[in-house]
Amino acid sequence: MALIGVGIVAAYLAIALVTPLLIHFGVLPSANEGLSNPIYSSPSYEHWCGTDRLGRDVCVRTMEGCGVALKVVALAVTLALLIGVPLGMISGYLGGFLDRVLVLLMDTLYTVPVLLLSVVMAFLFGRGILNASMALCVVYIPQYFRVVRNQSVQVKAELFIDAARSIGAGSFWIIRRYLFKNVITTVPVLITMNAADAVLVLGGLGFLGLGLPESIPEWGSDLNLALNAVSTGIWWTALYPGIAMFGLVLGLSFLGEGLESFLARKN
Repeated sequence: MALIGVGIVAAYLAIALVTPLLIHFGVLPSANEGLSNPIYSSPSYEHWCGTDRLGRDVCVRTMEGCGVALKVVALAVTLALLIGVPLGMISGYLGGFLDRVLVLLMDTLYTVPVLLLSVVMAFLFGRGILNASMALCVVYIPQYFRVVRNQSVQVKAELFIDAARSIGAGSFWIIRRYLFKNVITTVPVLITMNAADAVLVLGGLGFLGLGLPESIPEWGSDLNLALNAVSTGIWWTALYPGIAMFGLVLGLSFLGEGLESFLARKN
């Protein structure tokens, strides 16, 4: 399952890397070009996936959407990881008032539905790739915090932590030297699961018109623009972005499930 996931994700990465080169050298048109093309042209040899309401090539927009989705999701998950993991380790190891405040804050964020919280964050940060990444980042920080904090509380009770304290090791040194390597093993699975979920949340924001500007090819925004066209039989404007989103989520989910099974057998 992990190998299937790796293959699917690798294919998306390859498309994301190759598409800008093909556009740069004129092999493919830009995702925003096509005003001279017939609008809502059905799939043909010239336009494999047809054209949208502005005459833009649906295939090119879907391919460029791979890079946009991977960029936003990677940035969001990385930011959530860099914030949530240190906070979880510090909170779990130090405890006390700081721990209570952080747990209350993270539990409050965690109880809010993911899409609703991302909508609120999108309103606050605005539209754009960086802003969308920051909005998604806030959504996933509590998940890293909760997992890492629970692991840190368990590891803190181990004898080797007491031994480190007995020889005068400081809290920062213990967290960096002993706590980190014992709690980080649970994070890779969470990364893949968050990435898969983030693809759907980004698509949801785009579908609601709160994601990226229309000039940036993004699957959720394209689905939103295709909503009215589908009811008139123009199915191709929604089909291919939907398949692309489904495929990436499937690949990341397979990768996460396979990685979880591998780590469980290893332990």
